[in-house]
Amino acid sequence: MIGQVAVRRFPVLTVSTPRTEVRPLTAADAKEVDEVFADRRTQRWLPIAESSGQIDGHAWCTDLARQRRDSGDGDHYAVLRREDDRVVGCLWTRRTDWGARVTEVSYALAPHARGFGLAAEAVDGVAIALLLEHGFQRVELRVAPGNVASRRVAEKAGFTYEGLLRNAGVVRGARVDLELWSFVAADLR
Repeated sequence: MIGQVAVRRFPVLTVSTPRTEVRPLTAADAKEVDEVFADRRTQRWLPIAESSGQIDGHAWCTDLARQRRDSGDGDHYAVLRREDDRVVGCLWTRRTDWGARVTEVSYALAPHARGFGLAAEAVDGVAIALLLEHGFQRVELRVAPGNVASRRVAEKAGFTYEGLLRNAGVVRGARVDLELWSFVAADLR
């Protein structure tokens, strides 16, 4: 059909690493997701206005995930700690460009799960799966300057710093610069 573009559905991912499992969110994960997004340190770096209130875990796990997946833009995932199968974080993909085979990954971890390398392990696993199993050529990660913990996750997950995108993002309703990090197929060699 002339003038119409088929929308690709984002691939269903389940990724196992030595200490984490990343899988699509379900409605049963809503309570843990509420806890992740209720944390003040997490809220500090979210790309939403402070007046928007807290992210609703049930909507994040169900309607919002389904809309993002069905539009082809990305998906929402649970990060489980394998030792106790507890949801300890969220990981989501967005800004997918199917022509260029590029997507962006973001994440948030519960306070009790931080500092153990779980976020880096989950992000690395998802990036590798997207490149090797789903034909992506590039996975991006954007970090607001000052978010040192997120910068460490990018480094530990094997992403390469590419530069500063001036005035490219929003954090708590205010415009901010964003560091651009990438993981590409050539990084797997």
